Amino acid sequence: MRGIIPLVLLTLGIAAGAARAAPPAQNADIRDSGFVWCVSGQVNTFNPQQASGGLTVDTLAAQLYDRLLDVDPYTYRLTPELAERWEVLDNGATYRFHLRHNVQFQSTPWFKPTRPLNADDVVFSFQRIFNRSHPWHYINGGNYPYFDSLQFADTVESVRRLGKYTVEFRLKQPDASFLWHLATHYASVMSSEYADKLAQADRQEQFDRLPVGTGPFQLSEYRAGQYIRLARHPHYWRGVPRMPQVVIDLGSGGTGRLSKLLTGECDVLAWPAASQLSILRDDPRLRLSLRPGMNIAYLAFNTNKPPLNNPKVRHALALAINNQRLMQSIYYGTAETAASILPRASWAYDNEAEVTEFNPEKSRQQLKALGIENLQLQLWVPTSSQAWNPSPLKTAELIQADLAHVGVKVNIVPVEGRFQEARLMEMNHDLTLSGWATDSNDPDSFFRPMLSCAAIRSQTNYAHWCDPQFDQLLHQGLRSQQLASRIEAYDKAQALLARELPVLPLASSLRLLAYRYDIQGLVLSPFGSASFAGVFREQPGGVKKP
Repeated sequence: MRGIIPLVLLTLGIAAGAARAAPPAQNADIRDSGFVWCVSGQVNTFNPQQASGGLTVDTLAAQLYDRLLDVDPYTYRLTPELAERWEVLDNGATYRFHLRHNVQFQSTPWFKPTRPLNADDVVFSFQRIFNRSHPWHYINGGNYPYFDSLQFADTVESVRRLGKYTVEFRLKQPDASFLWHLATHYASVMSSEYADKLAQADRQEQFDRLPVGTGPFQLSEYRAGQYIRLARHPHYWRGVPRMPQVVIDLGSGGTGRLSKLLTGECDVLAWPAASQLSILRDDPRLRLSLRPGMNIAYLAFNTNKPPLNNPKVRHALALAINNQRLMQSIYYGTAETAASILPRASWAYDNEAEVTEFNPEKSRQQLKALGIENLQLQLWVPTSSQAWNPSPLKTAELIQADLAHVGVKVNIVPVEGRFQEARLMEMNHDLTLSGWATDSNDPDSFFRPMLSCAAIRSQTNYAHWCDPQFDQLLHQGLRSQQLASRIEAYDKAQALLARELPVLPLASSLRLLAYRYDIQGLVLSPFGSASFAGVFREQPGGVKKP
């Protein structure tokens, strides 16, 4: 594919004033100037601050934007990104960041920056999230699911500029997890100059739909349900990306994406189904990358609906689910049976946690003793593969069969994208298959977004479970910088979850990529993301071509 096709945005309701783009050129041309990344998913916004996960966070954020901090994919340690260094003050209630100089924003058809990144951009990016009276807070809905679930609008006292390249965050109380939350891709830094320009033109809604960041690639073209084209950012602060462009192919499902990889139409297949592993392993033209993942797949009970509001009923239903069969039929050895909503790689994982027993007879007896007969439940299921579950619909069918054996009828309701989130928040579902993945090794990044009371309002707590004692334990885990004190609080939180069982942990999945033999420089993070900046294609004979 030679040159860059003009920008076209079809589903986000944007009139960009560009000519209609032609379909993608033949694959041979793409291979001359870039590579094709195949993944399933939908784009509802290009701003990861306003996303609750999915394609925007897992794939696009690392290309379009940078954060103050990064996480080393091998050591799980915090590392500098836009902030060269930082200081923790007031026992974790104040955080001061010293920014890099000469970090350039992307120059696009819709915005031409006149200056490098400075403290104003960081202040704007986070005041918009945390300050409900900020003029940009409610633009495009005013929802920031990740940070809303952490109640950051109520806990951040101020974000202020101390100098051109110095920013200070003051919290109302110490929070030992704060740095980790700023290292997630939800905490991307935006351009305040771009925001000012749009405000002057009264076109603020464009901000989250036509992105401008400091990342290695910038948006070139988007066709809904088909593809996203990214062009490299020539002034990227880490150095010019190796490939001129990347095409993210959204156009086909599981077997279709596999076929494209095998025929060379795709260079990388993100999150292939575990059942496809034998085909992928046996093909000498392909490579596989597997990493332990910071993710969890789970079954959420709607704890606001009888009889699922009774923990005894939830435990009885859990006894009927054959988790070992899920491991064999869904993951094919690419996941670990989960005993906690924390992955085993987390430093707060409770090693004494036990996987829920599989005992259908005991399940039937308990349901009968509780007076539960002829129970019918609706199970909401995402249709596309997820980082934590490669085959959600098949998983749902196995759970449906398991519960049928104990006299519970389950109706499966397939749902997609934002539609799923909206319907789940109507609270009409009984069960939902979901999961959580984050680019953070801090347990707070799992507990609060998934199960805190605030996460109900932020639409990330699908169990609609609110327990003040649980929330109090989470706050205890944040008040101390001492690891031992935090572990003690999180051990109690995990014990409480095991008793109440608002969600049934199912699996912690390996992160898996399959890619063509000539693709080099692709580093998969255990947190689910991968930067495309260092990716290049090795030509026959060992000649490496950018």
